Amino acid sequence: MKGTLTRAFARPWIWSFAGALAVWLAAVVFTGGYGAGGMLTAALSLAVFTVIVGVGQMFVITLGPGNVDLSLPANIGLASAVAMTVMAGDDGRIALGLAAALACGLAIGTANYLLIWALRIPPIIATLSASFVIQSIDISYGRGLQIKPPPGFADFTNIQLFGIPILAGLTVLFTIAAGLALQRTVFGRSVLAIGQNMRAARLAGISVNRVRFAAYALSGMLGGIDGALLAGYFRGANVDIGNEYLLASIAVVVIGGTSVAGGKANVPGLWGAALFLVLLLTMLNTFGVSAGVRLVLTGLVIVAVITAAGEAEAAR
Repeated sequence: MKGTLTRAFARPWIWSFAGALAVWLAAVVFTGGYGAGGMLTAALSLAVFTVIVGVGQMFVITLGPGNVDLSLPANIGLASAVAMTVMAGDDGRIALGLAAALACGLAIGTANYLLIWALRIPPIIATLSASFVIQSIDISYGRGLQIKPPPGFADFTNIQLFGIPILAGLTVLFTIAAGLALQRTVFGRSVLAIGQNMRAARLAGISVNRVRFAAYALSGMLGGIDGALLAGYFRGANVDIGNEYLLASIAVVVIGGTSVAGGKANVPGLWGAALFLVLLLTMLNTFGVSAGVRLVLTGLVIVAVITAAGEAEAAR
């Protein structure tokens, strides 16, 4: 029994779930147990959007040091406006709107990689620069957009079954598929190999440029679909709807056990980290903590996790 527990807690993703449980229990104690179930339902509903973009960010970060997609917030904002415009409030155009959001995200992911590959710009600079351009397009295109999502789409993003959001259940299935793709497909194993040693991966015959492009394209597409889903959930597109997902998409990857040095990814940890962050935010709101303090605490948590992970890696 002791050996089983030791092996379980040696897995990085266990700690993200343990942190989420600790935060939830603290909030329950503070509120005297009032609204404990509702808090979990709300956490699941909001964690979905962080997990979706977290999967894309995870594939990018796993490529190795310096790889990160900083264009996600602008991507999400623009895709939400594009999706709502194409849907035009009509249930019969939902599929078309989702396809438009995916295409918008794919175009952004492609542009990101072209900047990295063709101009030899470091990924962090390329995606940050792209985000400013995308945000400018979003402001001119989506500012003041009053189009509401189709009723059926808005209901779908908010519907629950026995207190569990349907969207959360579907996202769980998606993350399982992402985990299988990472570990059992040529693409997933190539991403891990490139993150461990790009030169060795290239010598082994892996098409490094093609795999890196696919990872950035995937991140862009997931940002696009996330924008459409957020617009449905909050019943409208907004230029700033994706702002919080810059920090959150990176935080769930790091807290969830994916190595910032690349070559090692952890899909289950994304859920634990997303729930931890959402519940932490809920608890701090319950305590009446200001937005500035919440950001500082979130940053400190990320620093602590990276430090602990580095020490654990060095000890092996």
